[in-house]
Amino acid sequence: MSESDTDKLDAYAQKLSQHADYRVVRRYRKPELYSAPPEDRSKVKTGIYLDVETTGLDYQSDHIIELAMVKFEFSSDGQLYRLGPEFDELNDPGVPIPPEITRITGITDEMVAGKVIEPGRVYEFIDEAAIIIAHNAGFDRKFVEASYAGFADKAWACSARQVPWREAGFESAKLEYLAYRQGFFYDGHRAANDCLAGIHVLSVTLESLEKTAFAELLERARAKDYRLWATNSPFESKDLLKARGYRWNNGDDGRPKSWFKDIPGDELDDERAFLADKVYGEARTLPMEPVNAFNRFSARI
Repeated sequence: MSESDTDKLDAYAQKLSQHADYRVVRRYRKPELYSAPPEDRSKVKTGIYLDVETTGLDYQSDHIIELAMVKFEFSSDGQLYRLGPEFDELNDPGVPIPPEITRITGITDEMVAGKVIEPGRVYEFIDEAAIIIAHNAGFDRKFVEASYAGFADKAWACSARQVPWREAGFESAKLEYLAYRQGFFYDGHRAANDCLAGIHVLSVTLESLEKTAFAELLERARAKDYRLWATNSPFESKDLLKARGYRWNNGDDGRPKSWFKDIPGDELDDERAFLADKVYGEARTLPMEPVNAFNRFSARI
């Protein structure tokens, strides 16, 4: 297709986008800049958006088959500047890739045969990162920390859970849906493409908050929470606790066999009062652990 043909199609798309009966969705195009960085480089931070493809869902028994990372520059107040270098490598898991994983990712046994993602290259790439972001960080962080211990020293954030997408009018936090709602599509289920799309959706301004999704993400990532364990709670309180957002831990990981919930620090007293009134019938001293960007979403908390 010639450049003139492309220009004509762009003109048609522009006209359609201005009509109430049509919505135009364009292929993702890598932007040169989100905004111009300041001349003072000391004010520019480096972030990394990360995604992994794996042989399954269990970080203790399954394996990484692709690791992708994209660097980007940003400010401490949440302004995105520009994209940086990319890292995208395949890894031989040492076992056959399940057919369902190949169907989803397009990654075959032949593609990964003999491939190794060397820890040294990974650590060199992430060395200067002030924050690492993933879409469902609770999945990605556990996998990469199991293989590359250096990730445990980094602050992490989750672009799925730490941005209030539903409050901002998005019916889902699924990455492909967020992209569609923002007017673009991309070739999904390959890690590098997911990283670029993830950064792009964070650049949108959330009108209800009057800030970008990325600025809100940073604010929530910096928050200090506490994991509160409702130990020895009465069995009949389980539905109440579940409805309030508590999750069950079966005790197999050495932690309490108990319901638990991560509570913002400024809400901790109110939550204790709720448990005393509605669950225990009296004040209790309950176990709790600090949760922050350096352990949140990891298997260490």
